[in-house]
Amino acid sequence: MRHILIIATLLGATGALAETPRDFLARFEKEAGASASVARGASFFTARQGGEWSCASCHTERPTQPGRHAKTDKAIQPLAPAANGERFTNVAKVDKWFRRNCNDTLNRLCSAQEKADVMAWLLSLK
Repeated sequence: MRHILIIATLLGATGALAETPRDFLARFEKEAGASASVARGASFFTARQGGEWSCASCHTERPTQPGRHAKTDKAIQPLAPAANGERFTNVAKVDKWFRRNCNDTLNRLCSAQEKADVMAWLLSLK
């Protein structure tokens, strides 16, 4: 039994196991050292932040709905976990897409606080 626990812990550390959106919120709040703000998350998501795009440029201002990539016009499934149960369940994917999308919209990486705020807002959507 102990070996199973050790293997599960190691897999979790590498992102191979699924997580929940609330796990990501807790992770980002811990990294930020502060609680997330739903209001800041909503504002951040819709604001153009240094690049030509905002998060909403592709994910729409209502991320419970499907979006389209602003440049390629590729369909994007809803971002909000309430509308898409596959979102925010894999560490590697979440880290990859935050890195890419933050660079596209901000021309930099997102801070842990920004990620926490966006996660809090996305989790508030029904």
